[in-house]
Amino acid sequence: MASLLITPPTATLQLKEDRMRVSTVITNPSSKIDQTGLRNSRRHGRCFVTKSKITVEGDVLEKQSVSVQDKNDFGVVSVHHVGLLCENLERSLSFYQNLLGLEINEARPHDKLPYRGAWLWVGSEMIHLMELPNPDPLTGRPEHGGRDRHTCIAIRDVAKLKAILDKAGIPYTLSKSGRPAIFTRDPDANALEFTQVDS
Repeated sequence: MASLLITPPTATLQLKEDRMRVSTVITNPSSKIDQTGLRNSRRHGRCFVTKSKITVEGDVLEKQSVSVQDKNDFGVVSVHHVGLLCENLERSLSFYQNLLGLEINEARPHDKLPYRGAWLWVGSEMIHLMELPNPDPLTGRPEHGGRDRHTCIAIRDVAKLKAILDKAGIPYTLSKSGRPAIFTRDPDANALEFTQVDS
């Protein structure tokens, strides 16, 4: 693969984080590298635009870079799903379906993966339960799920969920900040936060 790349021309951009200085080093000034819009910026973000053409095996590849701020914007829309490991799928489904009222997404493939699992709707996103060995220790976890890796689910009524957990005998802790949120764990010690949001 390296043999396909032509060494000259070379353009290197060097960026100094502290002073937001951008400099360009060109090893072959006579080459046809077209640079446009290179400029400095002070605390308004790193802003530079470069355009270069490199010939590889007779084809011309053109690459344009925009400001560094924009380069990290690759179109994040939302969290699609969260994967949670479980030891026993039926036990987990009982918790998530019967206690929490989540519904299975029948459109997701259950039989195309080399392990058992289920996809559960959480609003427009999902939880993917995967029946796989858990590499994490199940004991010695913090009592309060907010101090552990956790998945947060937005709900409308924390008091109602609290009553459901009390009736089922499932332990939980309330948010340490005083906001309307409750933390509990599923049968496999996965920490779950339920935070109350306005409708």
